[in-house]
Amino acid sequence: MASPHPDQGSLSATCGVITVSDTRTVESDQSGQLIKSKLRGAGHRLEAYRLVKDEPEQIASLVQRLTPTVDVIICNGGTGIAPRDTTYDAIATLLEKEIPGFGEIFRQLSYAEIGSRAMASRATAGVYQSTLIFLLPGSSNGVTLAMDALILPELHHLVRQIKG
Repeated sequence: MASPHPDQGSLSATCGVITVSDTRTVESDQSGQLIKSKLRGAGHRLEAYRLVKDEPEQIASLVQRLTPTVDVIICNGGTGIAPRDTTYDAIATLLEKEIPGFGEIFRQLSYAEIGSRAMASRATAGVYQSTLIFLLPGSSNGVTLAMDALILPELHHLVRQIKG
């Protein structure tokens, strides 16, 4: 596989992490803790970490409040098709630009790991008010896959593209 052209310089993105769940607490939020750890380990700054119930208005409001203070928001949870999975619904309408390749590649990689159940994922990414937003599943395996294979390798490049 060919490597893309390298980005010049280094970039430490300012990040927000949102866990969407009706049941998780700070103590039981393994996926949120995993995202925070991976971001810090890659040299990025964590500006905000929040848990929010799977209520569309609360999710959208939190994203809108965080957007002016961060370069990147990574949400986990609520991206499936169950009735209480509303993260995608709450955020998709806010996105000014979608990054469809993220969801497509994520589902392809997920399919290799979990088979046909990957089709139920509504993981996506996009841009809202110059902030890069990722919507990930709540599972730690899905978070690890997305962070290691897609987000961390391209975060520098994507933020530079958005910020100009």
